[in-house]
Amino acid sequence: MRSIARSLGLSSAAMALTAVTALAASGPAGAAPAGADSLYAPSALVLSITAGEDPAYGTVLRAVTLSCMPGPDGTHPDPAAACAELRAEQGRFEAITEDGQEVACTREWDPVTVNAAGVWQGRLVNYAHTFSNQCALRHGSGTVFDF
Repeated sequence: MRSIARSLGLSSAAMALTAVTALAASGPAGAAPAGADSLYAPSALVLSITAGEDPAYGTVLRAVTLSCMPGPDGTHPDPAAACAELRAEQGRFEAITEDGQEVACTREWDPVTVNAAGVWQGRLVNYAHTFSNQCALRHGSGTVFDF
């Protein structure tokens, strides 16, 4: 009697071990294979405007999120226009924040810094640009930093 119970116990243990091994080899149910390619490159940014010359130590005045893929989204007031502007400039923030606008602004030094941090079309972005004052920001930052 003991040998029957013992062999049943060993058989059950062997079957349980086989089942656990088979499940572990198959991976989690429904999971995508490692290294699977996405249909689009991710684009998700946090855009901020900071008082002062250094975004790390200045006071954040305003901040929004912007996601351009799979479609324009986020808390930006006009995500479609901001994404279109970024695509037109191929994600080059320096082209968007050029100070070449011929607009009459006061010459006061009250710096504000725009910052973009996140991912643009699959590559990390951490961009900052300082404007001399709010007027220069308003006329030299395009749609992306118009919030």
